[in-house]
Amino acid sequence: MTDTPGWASPGSAPSSDGREPGASGPAEPADRPGPAEPAAQPGPDTQAPGAKWSEEQPPPGQWSAPTGAPGPGQAPPPPPQPGPGWGGGPAGGAHGGPPGGYGGYGAPGGAWGGGWGGPPPAAKPGVIPLRPLGVGEILDGAVSTMRTHWRTVLGISLTVAVVTQLGVILLQGFLLNDNATTDALNDQNASGSEILRALGTLMAGVSVVGVISVVGSIVATALLTTVTSRAVLGRPVSTGEAWRDARPQVPRLFGLLLLLGLISAGVVFGGALPGILVLALGGNEGAGIALLVLGMLAAVVVAIWLTVRFSLASPALMLERQGIVKSMIRSAKLVRGSWWRVLGIQMLAGLIANVVSSLVVIPFALIAGAAAGGDGMATFITAGSQGTGWTFLIISGIGSVLGAMITLPITAGVTVLLYIDQRIRREALDLELARAAGVPESGPGAPAHGPVPGS
Repeated sequence: MTDTPGWASPGSAPSSDGREPGASGPAEPADRPGPAEPAAQPGPDTQAPGAKWSEEQPPPGQWSAPTGAPGPGQAPPPPPQPGPGWGGGPAGGAHGGPPGGYGGYGAPGGAWGGGWGGPPPAAKPGVIPLRPLGVGEILDGAVSTMRTHWRTVLGISLTVAVVTQLGVILLQGFLLNDNATTDALNDQNASGSEILRALGTLMAGVSVVGVISVVGSIVATALLTTVTSRAVLGRPVSTGEAWRDARPQVPRLFGLLLLLGLISAGVVFGGALPGILVLALGGNEGAGIALLVLGMLAAVVVAIWLTVRFSLASPALMLERQGIVKSMIRSAKLVRGSWWRVLGIQMLAGLIANVVSSLVVIPFALIAGAAAGGDGMATFITAGSQGTGWTFLIISGIGSVLGAMITLPITAGVTVLLYIDQRIRREALDLELARAAGVPESGPGAPAHGPVPGS
């Protein structure tokens, strides 16, 4: 075997004619007479020349052995000229390949050189390639889903944002601007019953808006999860089709999010409980406050860890048709060993969503402040601490609707694509997705499973 990659000279392995490895030239019988040698006498293990060879042979010097290992004192033969289609880069030989090799195949650095073009790219039937994804590809896939299926995606997010923001506007307009409620809360001489009545009215309004927001967020998450999963396969889906697919799992999604909220609240309360007990039992006030602060910090850390650990439970529940507990177990399994990566991607997606939302909301709030008779920025800053007019609420609410319409698909899409990416890395889900999308298992466009540098 020679050192030239990609091919081997004839006779590189022992053959039936008795030649040794490494000999250059074609196999030639030892009993064939040379140009200046007498013919060897046939022995017991040899055959007569005429048994295998014709008496009329080409004269010596008019043919040469294929390129192999040069013998002692011989100069290496020139490399063969590659035929059309073998060439690689512009700095190569006659056909663009690197000197001394067939295109890029024989170039240093690996078997896949410039002439071969590297391994075939992964199949991409939809918004992402079917292989392990990088951070940029996950974000791009979420944006591509919104851009490709904009009618369905923006229709879902716009409906949810309008319903949610309408509840917020009504709460602020009728409760926070209500003179009886605000006067009772701001009056230092108000009786306890008046303060409790005002607080009860305010909490009822906030609870209604909170329920509307949670319901809208759950419905949007369920529908956008279905849309994103179809977009990965390159299949369009309407809002009605997405709702029919997601509807059986929506009650379980409510239960999942409620359970996760209770777990987080329970962890925080458990961390604060020792400090609360010390202060309630009349112990050392300084020690109680210190214990309360340390317990709260530790509880927040644990709550964040659990939130990331169960962050993929929602797409697991929707796409795998799992129960609540099983979806949490699936999320923990997929996140295990990738906790920091999942946290970083979700924080980046949240940061991008908040920046985009701010770029949309703040100009509308400034316009609303100016239209309401204020100086814009001052009204925007003090809107939460004092009553505001309907003009300000409506104009700023339009900005909030537009911001939510853009950010909801991004955050939901990133979560779904992160779940798909983790399953590709751990369970080779790309092969199943390729079969579902009708991609051939071999040949150009076949799934190319493997790690992605820098992902």
